[in-house]
Amino acid sequence: MSAPAKRRDGRRVVFASALGTTFEWYDFYLYGALAETIGRRFFAGLDPGSGFIFALLAFAAGFVVRPFGAIVFGRLGDMIGRKYTFLVTILLMGLSTFVVGLLPDYASIGVAAPIILVAVRLLQGLAVGGEYGGAATYVGEHAPRHRRGAYTGWVQTTATLGLLLSLAMTLGLREALGTAEFEDWGWRLCFLVSLVLLGTSVWIRLHLPESPAFMRIKREGRISKAPLTEAFGYGANVRNVLLALFGLTAGQGVVWYGSQFYALLFLTQTLKLDVVVAGTLMGAALLLAMPCFWLAGALSDRIGRKPVIVAGLLFAVFGYFPVFHALAAAGNPQLVAATARTPVTLVADVHDCSFQFNPLGVVRFDSSCDVARQLLAGAAVDYRERNAPGLARIQVGARDIVVFDGKGLPGDAYAAALGQLQRQLAQALRAAGYPAHADPTRIDRVRLVLLLALLAAGVALVYGPMAAALIELFPTRIRYTSLSLPYHIGNGWFGGLLPTIAFALVAEHGSIYQGLWYPVAIAALSVGVALLWLPETSRRDIYAHD
Repeated sequence: MSAPAKRRDGRRVVFASALGTTFEWYDFYLYGALAETIGRRFFAGLDPGSGFIFALLAFAAGFVVRPFGAIVFGRLGDMIGRKYTFLVTILLMGLSTFVVGLLPDYASIGVAAPIILVAVRLLQGLAVGGEYGGAATYVGEHAPRHRRGAYTGWVQTTATLGLLLSLAMTLGLREALGTAEFEDWGWRLCFLVSLVLLGTSVWIRLHLPESPAFMRIKREGRISKAPLTEAFGYGANVRNVLLALFGLTAGQGVVWYGSQFYALLFLTQTLKLDVVVAGTLMGAALLLAMPCFWLAGALSDRIGRKPVIVAGLLFAVFGYFPVFHALAAAGNPQLVAATARTPVTLVADVHDCSFQFNPLGVVRFDSSCDVARQLLAGAAVDYRERNAPGLARIQVGARDIVVFDGKGLPGDAYAAALGQLQRQLAQALRAAGYPAHADPTRIDRVRLVLLLALLAAGVALVYGPMAAALIELFPTRIRYTSLSLPYHIGNGWFGGLLPTIAFALVAEHGSIYQGLWYPVAIAALSVGVALLWLPETSRRDIYAHD
C-alpha cells in the first residue's frame, strides 16, 4: 500500500473507531446525566434524597462489572480478532440502552422496575468493559510508530465526547419539551435514539479491516490459545498489569471522574445550580478543552508518555482543592458567605457515628449521629463536630435541632421522622441565609466555564496519552486482554466509585470539599508508582516483543 493510501486508511480507522466509541460512551453516561430523573421514576418508593443515592448506586453498578467485561471480551479479542469483538460490545450496549427507554417505571410495575434497570445497567457495564480495549488496541495497531499518541488521542476524546453528547441530548430535549413533559416521558427519547446510533456504528464497523498486527500473528500461527493464562499467569506480564493499574489507570480514573462527572455533581448537588445551567456550562467547558486530548497524545509522541501523564496527575494533586473552592465562589457566593457567617455545628456522641461508605446500598445508617451526618451531607452543608453524649443536635445559629434515633424504626415511621427533620433543617438554614438554590444573577458563568475547562485540560494530560502507553506495555497476542482489565479496574472501580466514597468522606468530616481527598490520594499514588517503576514506552516497537 502506498504512503498516501496508508494515511487515508489510518484516518478512516481513527474516524470510524472514535465515532462508534463515542456513541457507546454516550449510552453509558446517559444514565449519569439523568440520575435525578431516574431516581424519581425508578426509586419512587424512597424519599427524594435516598432515591438519588440509590440511582447513583445503580449507576455505579455499571462500573463494578466493567472489569468482568474486560476479561470476557479481552479474551475474545485476542482469540478471534479486534473488529468482531467490538462489534459485539456495541450491539450489547446499544440494545441495553434502548431497553431502558421502554422500561416501565416504579409506578407501573413496582420493585421489578429498579431490579430490571440494575440488570440492564450491568449489561452496559459488561459491554463498555470490552469496548475501550478493542478500540484503543485497534487504532494503536493501525497507527504509525511515531504518531501512535496522536492517533489514539482521538480515541481518548470519545469518553468526553460521549459525556458531552449525553448532556447535549438531555438539555436540548428538556428545553424543547419543557421540564414537565421531559420528566414525564421525554427522557425516554434520550435512550431510544441509541437505536439509530447503534445502526450507524454497526454499519461503519462492518466495513473496517481487521488490525494488521492481529492479522500478522494470525498468519504466523501465533494467536494465543489461552490469553487469560498468558496475561495474568506469568510474572513479567503480571508486573506490567499492576504497573498499568497503579501507575496509570487508577490515577487516570479518579482524575477523569473527579474533573468531569464529580465536578458536575458538585455544581448541581452541592452548589445547587440549576441542572440546565450546570450542564450548559460543563458542555461549553468540554468543547473548549476537547482539542487538548489530541494535543496531549501528540505531545507524548515527542517527549514521552510518562512526563505528560504525570503532569496531569500532579495537577489533580495540587490543583483540586483551590479549583473546587474557586468553583464554589463563582457558582454560589451566597452559600460561601453564609458558611463563613453562620457556621453549623453537629453535637453528637462520636461512638454513635459510622463511616457511611455504602456501595451496595444495603446498609441503613440510622443512629442519631448517622442520620444527622447523612442529612447535612445531603444538604451540602459545611459543619464542624463537637463530641457530647445523648441524641445528636444540629446547631444553626441560635437554632438547636434534636435528631431522632432511627434504630428499630419501621420504614414508614423512619421516613416521616426524616421528612420532618429535613423541613426543620431547611427552615433553620434559610433563616441563617443559606440559599436553597444558587442565585442565577450572581453566578459568574465565564469564570465557571474557564475553571471547568481547566479541570478538563488536566484530564486530557492524563488521558490523552493513556491508550498509547497501555498498548506499548503489552505484546500483540495478549494486548486486548492485558490492557483492558487494568483500565476498567482503574476506571470502573477506582473512578466509578468516586461519588459514593466522596459522599462518605463529606459525611464523615463535615466539609463539602472532603470528598476531594480520595482522588487526590489515588492520583498521588499513581505519581509515585509511575516515577519509580513505570517504563517510558513511546519509542517501543510494539512488534518487537510479540
